[in-house]
Amino acid sequence: MSRILIIYILLTASGLVSHSQNFVKNSEKKNYGSDSKNFQSMTLNGAWCWFSDPRAVFYEGIHKRTYAGWIDNFGNVSIGYYDHETQEINTFILYETLEIDDHNNPSILFDENGRLLVFFNMHMQGVQPLFLIKSTEPENINSWGDVKKLYLNDPALETMGSMNHTYTNPVKLSGENGRIYLFWRGVDGKPSYSYSDDNGKLWSTGKIFFMPERIYNFRRPYVKIYSDGIKRIHFTLTDGHPLKESENNIYYFYYERGSFFKADGTKIKDMHDVPILPSEADLVYHAAKDAYKARAWNWDIGQTKKGNPVIVYSKYPSQAEHVYCYVVWDNKTWKNFDLVNSGSWFPETIEGAVETEPYYSGGISIDHEAPNVLYLSVERDSVFEIEKWVGKNKGKTWRIEKITSGSSKNNVRPFAVRGAGKNNPIQVMWMENTKYIHFAFGSTLKKAGGGYSDRFHTAIKTNRLIKNSD
Repeated sequence: MSRILIIYILLTASGLVSHSQNFVKNSEKKNYGSDSKNFQSMTLNGAWCWFSDPRAVFYEGIHKRTYAGWIDNFGNVSIGYYDHETQEINTFILYETLEIDDHNNPSILFDENGRLLVFFNMHMQGVQPLFLIKSTEPENINSWGDVKKLYLNDPALETMGSMNHTYTNPVKLSGENGRIYLFWRGVDGKPSYSYSDDNGKLWSTGKIFFMPERIYNFRRPYVKIYSDGIKRIHFTLTDGHPLKESENNIYYFYYERGSFFKADGTKIKDMHDVPILPSEADLVYHAAKDAYKARAWNWDIGQTKKGNPVIVYSKYPSQAEHVYCYVVWDNKTWKNFDLVNSGSWFPETIEGAVETEPYYSGGISIDHEAPNVLYLSVERDSVFEIEKWVGKNKGKTWRIEKITSGSSKNNVRPFAVRGAGKNNPIQVMWMENTKYIHFAFGSTLKKAGGGYSDRFHTAIKTNRLIKNSD
């Protein structure tokens, strides 16, 4: 009997779940997919979370390469590439034994000359900086400068609470003379930003840009970010963590030319007047008005060819029901669609224990070059599989194409490679789990008496099939 079925039976018996959803219409393409073991691995030891992006980028300059970053179960922060001309994979350890925690994966940015700027962070080790390392030669992952420590939180806000720096989301705007914006979770867990006008040498003092009511300590909104790379940056945010919020909403606003705006172009405030309050942003998903008052968690954000925002998120009628949702702004209103019940959480719960992360969905990602294309991790026959969903009729109907099928291992946290055009052979990458009990080794697992074999054992896969695979 599958794990999801067992959970569903138990919750139904206790009266906690008896929900029905009005899902979108879909049809399945007649393809069979393949066991995840048959797909090319970028690394056999790597993991990532979904709040530091971009994790994987296609870049064409001297070479045609897909780059990706991850952290392994020794705590090594690494980067690698797949060369589309030579079919070679090359990897490099940027920082050794940082922290065994998948929240610390790096994010990747290229400068105008093709040099890589890689940002990463620590998660559960007290007050730590963000980290930045730059390649010394264009498109070369084997030659790097020194690691730079970025203490960007404003010291004047120290009395607010935690001064941690977590998650990295760099954006470079050509329309602002190449200014780099860096977004992270900062003081007291609040979304923060800094910027650099000299390619990362000097940074402004960090500022909080979104502030929910501080009804408890370390109330931490989660943020997903996407930019057109020219002038606009899109944001989708939550009130906090779904474990801590009885009703977790989804919000939206965008930045352009020094100010923040709602989706319809209404100005919220100038950059120097932040933080933005939830009441000032677009309310994309209102948990209190949902039939089950389901709390939500944001997964990705993009934009249509016309520049309108597209958001995907999970909502949870119960901990055993993770419903993926797609929402798009149509110039007048937000159009929300429930896609599929993707199953339950994917971590392997310690026997006899209560699951510490019951809202860890398999995951969903937007193809930013074709925002009507999504990549989903859905539990099928007790295993999480990767699927490609192509939307029509502005999100009303979808065509499903299996990527993995009949796998023996869970496949989770897909990420659509940034910059990968239509004909690029590598469109999506994901985690293939041999074992995943918990995201970190230094806390829950050690307390439970776990050893090396209980750390996450995951690979980073691409959608490129290995030749001669069955």
